[in-house]
Amino acid sequence: MKMNDAFLASMHDAMRALRSAGPAEATAIIQRALMPSSQPSGMRAERDDLERDDLERDELSAPMPAQVVQHLLTDDTVKRRKPAGAVAEPTVEPALAPILEPTVEPATAGEPLTASGRFTSHRFANQAGQREYKLYMPAKPASAPMPLVVMLHGCTQDADDFAAGTRMNALADELGFAVVYPIQGANANPSKCWNWFRPGDQQADRGEPAILAGITREVLATQPIDPRRIYIAGLSAGGAMAAIMIDRYPDLYAAAGVHSGLPAGAAHDLPSALGAMKGGTGLGISKRGTTAPVRPQRPMIVFHGDADPTVHPSNGGRLIEPYEQGPEQRQTTRDTGRNTARNTARNTTRPGRAYTRHQITPPGGIPAEYWILHGGGHAWSGGSRAGSYTDPKGPDASREMVRFFLAHPKSQAV
Repeated sequence: MKMNDAFLASMHDAMRALRSAGPAEATAIIQRALMPSSQPSGMRAERDDLERDDLERDELSAPMPAQVVQHLLTDDTVKRRKPAGAVAEPTVEPALAPILEPTVEPATAGEPLTASGRFTSHRFANQAGQREYKLYMPAKPASAPMPLVVMLHGCTQDADDFAAGTRMNALADELGFAVVYPIQGANANPSKCWNWFRPGDQQADRGEPAILAGITREVLATQPIDPRRIYIAGLSAGGAMAAIMIDRYPDLYAAAGVHSGLPAGAAHDLPSALGAMKGGTGLGISKRGTTAPVRPQRPMIVFHGDADPTVHPSNGGRLIEPYEQGPEQRQTTRDTGRNTARNTARNTTRPGRAYTRHQITPPGGIPAEYWILHGGGHAWSGGSRAGSYTDPKGPDASREMVRFFLAHPKSQAV
């Protein structure tokens, strides 16, 4: 979606205000820019096309947080990767450049792996709406029901981009599990973000959670899937939605992986979305409020870069905090390391990104892992350059998530 120069300038003003004065001032600038008199005709038309059946009247008149936040945090003209050696002219002010794309050095470890299974397109519809999705079935025929991993992409991404960047399909071939990639449409969110910030999309059996659960159940019903080993993971907005799904559907999912995301209920409107992404605990006033956090019922593994300029690193800690509370005595162990990438052409080993891993293993409780990626930005750790928003220097988040998932099948109903 293209914006006129005046609106783009307002978004830049809002970003500067967000950094200097805070979310309240940034929100005021955004709301003025979104007034009908100043709103570009293309944006008005796109908002008219949004799915409205699951929104209440007061939500229809409010600006779309993810649409605005995405224009604050990214720009299509700089998001595209340039050929090696090309020098791109700057298209945005230097102060915004660091948050537009992760800055990582090339690493052999980030090269794409080959996937040889079937990657097919499907459409799902229920009373909450409809979405496209892609399903990957591993090349080797299953001799028994296999695990399923649901992968939720981030803003501006799609199934093919996310699959290429995470290399999850190649892992599926290697380890024998299926992968489903629901696809957020531009008609549901102009930046293709999952709507983690809207109350109508934060509840079981409503909005996008109902659609995502429906896709999961459709794959379970039509493929040889083990119902005890269904997992969900996501990046950024997809990570925030994965946190919602594991909280709302513990009967369906055995564990969750959240990369650079936010906790369930972190936002309920535009001010709180901006505040949560900036590191606040939910600024602004909601007309309905949000569901109170509950004690976790399923395991979770979290990855977050401590230099993430888009979603504040404190959100990783907030995702894990509920696992460290409760009546049982809880034990947390830490280990530090550094990912390494071997350059086979030069026969040298180059150090990659350092990390700290917290393992939370409460006796009789729900386990969790928290990977802090030192110097990491807003990107999938250990991913391939074939996809967007990846950091080849980091430890392999895909492999570590699958390792964690397979160690935690659903042992009992909730």
